[in-house]
Amino acid sequence: MENRQVYTSTTILPTILTMAAGGQIILAFLLYNENGISLIRNIGWVILWLSAIFGWLPTFTLQRLEGVPKGKSYVHTTTLVDRGVYAIVRHPQYLAGVLMGVALSLIAQHWVVAIMGFVAVITYYMSTFEEERSCNRKFGEDYKQYV
Repeated sequence: MENRQVYTSTTILPTILTMAAGGQIILAFLLYNENGISLIRNIGWVILWLSAIFGWLPTFTLQRLEGVPKGKSYVHTTTLVDRGVYAIVRHPQYLAGVLMGVALSLIAQHWVVAIMGFVAVITYYMSTFEEERSCNRKFGEDYKQYV
C-alpha cells in the first residue's frame, strides 16, 4: 500500500498539476472574458502579484542564507530555513501556485479557466503532503520543531 501511495504522490500528482496549471495559464489567455467585472479582475491582478512575490522570494532567501552547495539549484538547500518568507509560510511556492490558480480564474472570468484553477489548487494542496514528508526525512527533528 505504501508503494502505491508514494507512486501516486510522486508521479501522478505532478503530472496532473502540470496539466492543470499549464492548461489554466493557456486557457486564461484564450478564453479571457473582456466583458467581465472589472473589480473582480483587479482583485485577480493583485492576487497574481502576490503569487509572483511568494513564487520568487524562496529563490533569493535560500541562496542568500548560504544553505545551497556551490553550483547547485536553490532546491538543494542543506540547511533548514525558518527566516524570511519561511517565517510566514512553510511552502511559499506552493502557496504561489494556489494564489495563481485563484488569480487567473478571477482575471479570465471564464468557467473553464475556473475549473482548471480548482484542479490546480487542489493538486497543489495535495502535493504539500509529499513535500512535508520529504522535509521531515531531510531535516528530521529540526523540521518537526519548525512546524
